[in-house]
Amino acid sequence: MPRSDADLHGNVGAGARLVAPDGSPGAGLDALQDSASRIRANVERVIEGKPEVVRIALVVLLAEGHLLIEDVPGVGKTMLAKSLARSIDCSVRRIQFTPDLLPSDVTGVSIFDQESREFEFKPGAVFANVVVGDEINRASPKTQSALLEAMEERQVSVDGMTYVLETPFMVIATQNPIEMEGTYPLPEAQRDRFTARVSMGYPSPAAELRMLESHGAAEPINDLEPVADALEVRKLIEVVRSIHVSPEIQQYVVDLLTATRTSSELRLGASPRAGLQLLRASRASAALDGRDYVLPDDVQRLASSVLAHRLLPSAEAQASRGTAEQVVAALLQRTPLPGSTSASRSATGVRRR
Repeated sequence: MPRSDADLHGNVGAGARLVAPDGSPGAGLDALQDSASRIRANVERVIEGKPEVVRIALVVLLAEGHLLIEDVPGVGKTMLAKSLARSIDCSVRRIQFTPDLLPSDVTGVSIFDQESREFEFKPGAVFANVVVGDEINRASPKTQSALLEAMEERQVSVDGMTYVLETPFMVIATQNPIEMEGTYPLPEAQRDRFTARVSMGYPSPAAELRMLESHGAAEPINDLEPVADALEVRKLIEVVRSIHVSPEIQQYVVDLLTATRTSSELRLGASPRAGLQLLRASRASAALDGRDYVLPDDVQRLASSVLAHRLLPSAEAQASRGTAEQVVAALLQRTPLPGSTSASRSATGVRRR
């Protein structure tokens, strides 16, 4: 017999309800769902037939993370990034990464002012709420690394001075895995900074037909108007931070991370940062579903997007054409659910993702 939600998250839902600033339980979640629905509907006016990809982008935004969009040319990677950015009334900067882009173009530079006889800092493109980095793997490793401090610590250090970035701060980067000539693949340290990686994939025939009808004569993105602002997003992030995670769910995440580090199919497992970001993303996913507690389903639903791009398959797995996504799927099947054993798991009929 399938277990209830309460069984799955360790009977911690009772007494752990969110209390909004106005004192009414669940009001914060109601506001979050309303705002998220407006942003999602706005983005889906441009991105046809990709509801799960749009949802993950929203999850990353609410989890205070960064998103890597990787796919073949022409499937809407940049369009997704731009439509999400335009849906929020906040500062947005776009960086077209090229081999001659300098680190100072990203972080900023100090310029000597002849009148004041002092150095004046000119902020770079990273000083925005949403930074869209197009074709990030075309920039040199030195320029790519200029994003490291900003993405992890949300600050920029230039000439001995530290400048704090505003909240929310999200980097949405795209890259093309097909044309590798003249590119610099992102190192593991850089990939680990991204909360999730998504692939757009080709649209279904029906979605592509709708796209031809709506995009054939005009660009819907040009008509997008903001449906939220930076202050509203900051409030939503505060709600997500309050989502309850039981000790059993935390242990489940640790077990999953440990499984990646001990798997013979991987030569590099998930980092502790990966576990933190998986937990934060699971909180955001639960909030989008209207829950103030995290379920194993939230972790499972996001595990591939959050973990796969950080993992390196072993030589044997690569020889058998195994992918990191396949390894994560297998580990999800082998890792016991909270409060269950391998034997009881098959008997309960709990759905696995």
